[in-house]
Amino acid sequence: MRTFDFAPLHRATVGFDQIADLMDRVMTNDVGQSSYPPYNIEKTAADSYRISIAVAGFSANDLMVEVKENALVVAARKAEDDSERTYLHRGIATRAFERRFHLADHVRVTGASHVDGMLHIDLEREVPEALKPRRIEIATTKAVDTDVVDAKAVN
Repeated sequence: MRTFDFAPLHRATVGFDQIADLMDRVMTNDVGQSSYPPYNIEKTAADSYRISIAVAGFSANDLMVEVKENALVVAARKAEDDSERTYLHRGIATRAFERRFHLADHVRVTGASHVDGMLHIDLEREVPEALKPRRIEIATTKAVDTDVVDAKAVN
């Protein structure tokens, strides 16, 4: 595994400490993460996103969606089936899973729905007023000439 030295980045920037942490987290977590269940992330509007996860075989009661510390955690645990079934082929995986998504600052979950075997989680980025760009008016002052003396005509 490669390691990167972020010291030059810290010397040249102010307030970007989280970039090094994010890159380190991405490089270490993605190596062993399972690809089950498959998911899509789509941008639905300028500041809106949707995560769609294929959860065939799970009911809404089997699924759990939770947000804690800027992380979206989606987990599923299938209730044990007491019926005696004999499968000739079992291709629909209903094994338990936990999938984590790191959310950027000011991104919040607005809702979740379970339709046709898909779990849809809607996200929206809400930038606070204090962080939105604002135009600063430039004040102009008239310069007063202190060297000019009012003179009266003498005659």
